[in-house]
Amino acid sequence: MDWKSRKIDTLLQQALEEDQAASDATSHLTVNPGLRAAGSIIAREDLVVAGLGSIPRFFEIYARLDPRPSAQTRFEVVSHPEIFDGVRAQAGQVLAVVRHNAQALLSCERVILNLLQHLSGIATLTRKYADAIHGTHARVLDTRKTVPGLRMLEKYAVLCGGGTNHRIDLASGILIKNNHIALGGGVTAVLQRALEGRKPGQRVQVEVRTPQELEEALAHGAEAILLDNMTPHEVKSSVDRIKSATANHADRWIPTEASGGIVFDNIRAYAETGVDFISVGALTHSARAADISMSISVEPA
Repeated sequence: MDWKSRKIDTLLQQALEEDQAASDATSHLTVNPGLRAAGSIIAREDLVVAGLGSIPRFFEIYARLDPRPSAQTRFEVVSHPEIFDGVRAQAGQVLAVVRHNAQALLSCERVILNLLQHLSGIATLTRKYADAIHGTHARVLDTRKTVPGLRMLEKYAVLCGGGTNHRIDLASGILIKNNHIALGGGVTAVLQRALEGRKPGQRVQVEVRTPQELEEALAHGAEAILLDNMTPHEVKSSVDRIKSATANHADRWIPTEASGGIVFDNIRAYAETGVDFISVGALTHSARAADISMSISVEPA
């Protein structure tokens, strides 16, 4: 198991422990421990699916937490071949069916739905933004504005929705922002230190807010440019300037990114400027949970 899988398993276990799933007093006292049931996970609205792979992992972890025989019985998670993470599902469509011990199903129901609703909500919102700029050169980026502890899963949901991941954490890349510039002595000074001290493979991106900062970044080796809080007109002018500066250097492509003040109603205007990427914090910090439910019934003999 690689480090990403271990990290995800840790998150899923924390969710089960937080809900005390292995000590579910109600289910253990009211439902026959030998009863088997089928839980149908149903989309209650049109959505983009994300998180289906977590379902069997929840039950595998639950079996480690609850030593009783009811938690150790066989289970099965099935879905139609056309249903998988990243596809559009329609309201009323069954996303998956879980066949398991009834107590285990009831004990894990809420944490499973919480995660599916959250991740599918992110994927659905991302798809909405990605569709809005379809046909342009631009791609939608996520940010680090994520729920603490859930970043890896939330960024996965962005991918399911057709978005692109920005850096996963502060160690994954160098992004010099306005506070770094202010505290580090200006664009030139921070750029030089970053370029000299970076690790192999790290690209140095610089945030600029004015034409003057852009010119300074271009003159001192910036390898990617973040155009922050600019209007679409300002972004287009900046993109044109960057292309002009690299026109005679076939080996120097400077990716451009627009960020700040970008919402669904104006993202198309930004995409039409020719910018390469558009980062949208709302994908993860403001996505509404998708409406998904689980209907549980006694499994036919």
